[in-house]
Amino acid sequence: MRRWVPVLVLILFGVLAGPLAAAPPSAAPTGSDALRADLDRILADPRLAGSHAGVVVRDPDTDEVLYSRQPAARATPASTAKLFTAAAALDELGPGHRFRTEVRTAAPRDGSLLLGDLHLRGTGDPTMLATDYDRLAAQVADSGVRVVRGAVRADATWFDDVPLGTGWAWDDEPYYYSAPVSALTVAPTEDYDAGTVLLRVSPSAPGRPVRVEARPATGAIRVDVRATTGDPGSEPALSVTREHGGDRVVVSGSLPADAEPVEEYTSVRDPAAYAADVFTRALRAHGVRVDRTGTGATPDGARLLAERESMPLRELLVPFLKLSNNGHAEVLVKEMGRHARGTGSWPAGLDVLTGRLAELGVDPARLRLVDGSGLSAVDGIPPDQQALLLDQVRSRSWFPDFKAALPLAGVPDRMVGGTLRNRMAGTPAERNVAAKTGSLSGVSSLAGYVTAADGRELVFSVLFNDFLGGAPTDLEDAIAVRLAQYPGTAQRAPAVARKDTGGSGAESGAECSWTKSC
Repeated sequence: MRRWVPVLVLILFGVLAGPLAAAPPSAAPTGSDALRADLDRILADPRLAGSHAGVVVRDPDTDEVLYSRQPAARATPASTAKLFTAAAALDELGPGHRFRTEVRTAAPRDGSLLLGDLHLRGTGDPTMLATDYDRLAAQVADSGVRVVRGAVRADATWFDDVPLGTGWAWDDEPYYYSAPVSALTVAPTEDYDAGTVLLRVSPSAPGRPVRVEARPATGAIRVDVRATTGDPGSEPALSVTREHGGDRVVVSGSLPADAEPVEEYTSVRDPAAYAADVFTRALRAHGVRVDRTGTGATPDGARLLAERESMPLRELLVPFLKLSNNGHAEVLVKEMGRHARGTGSWPAGLDVLTGRLAELGVDPARLRLVDGSGLSAVDGIPPDQQALLLDQVRSRSWFPDFKAALPLAGVPDRMVGGTLRNRMAGTPAERNVAAKTGSLSGVSSLAGYVTAADGRELVFSVLFNDFLGGAPTDLEDAIAVRLAQYPGTAQRAPAVARKDTGGSGAESGAECSWTKSC
């Protein structure tokens, strides 16, 4: 028997040791491990070297944080700050909230003569078009007024008289995305860029000045045409700029004789005077004579002659968030202040906003918000609080309106895809990722919702700051696409093509909607 012992030992050793010696390689990571590996790989992109990259991904169903990179470090959010404003406004004002614009008078009548002033009173409606002022004028004419002996007085006292936000760049003032905020204003188109005028510049004959048409027609700006028409086929070089602090808009450069008309937006210096001018022109078109305009609060007890209500907030959210409209955000901040504190100002409104955020579970002490749009570089938020907000609002009754107003990846329709209409098409994120974009010079952000491959809804916040060169939006897209594939196994590369917009100035740092390029 003894002679078999060594043999048995060898056989047993071979049986036990053989599988250990021939163990297969470890399997590729899956689930959250694979997600962390892939997101780490995306964020290792050399374009982010020396920059700030804050990323948080949450699973609302389990309250699990699936990924975290610099979660508590504040960063400039750019337009993803609008998520906080929209949520607070829905909570404070309600999705059915509307703005009113009224025409009132305290003056006596003598037949068709109004022996005093007409007061045009606004409460912040950013959707007032020239056609809406025309309808108000028609109501006045239908009341029998044919001559106004006094003036049309613009009443913008519903808000304070501070037109621009803290930390807004002075050189952004002429541009429509930085238009003054007023309780009484005009928008030129159904993008509802309140406080702006659309200028249509057309060529004439070579060597002759270009033709410029304002929409709507107004005397609120003075157009100084210095641009000339160039030879057919020549290089266009057109500039449309409102002078800082003034009403003069200089149109300079050249436009080829065979060029299509060019449309440029410019902000106005005084939105309330702009509204009074547009309304007065409409009155005259309806046969009501008015010789003067001015300003002044509406007297108590003034009787109503005409009125117009805006669309409800749930509908206003669509152009607000899809097109990243800065003016809408600031109107909502001031309206929250007026609604809850009786003061339509940024300090009052931001106080209400932060209070509402606290009720939603966000810690206001960890945020710095000085405006509602994110246009200010002074704003600072950590991505974990932004992701927490997106998680918490899911329980609110107004959440379907909130989510539906977010840009939807890869959908060409501007009022559906918004600022994501040209991004992530042909990937698992298409028509899946609903998220708010944000862009400033050296700032790019994306925050919102994505349905993962296993059907669960995830929330995410991506804040990139202080990068050089073009905005790395492709990295944001790669993160969103990877989340759409979750849980899944680790992948070597995200299914999103790299985009390099080039440049680091204001043009490359602006939201695509601000340049009307999406």
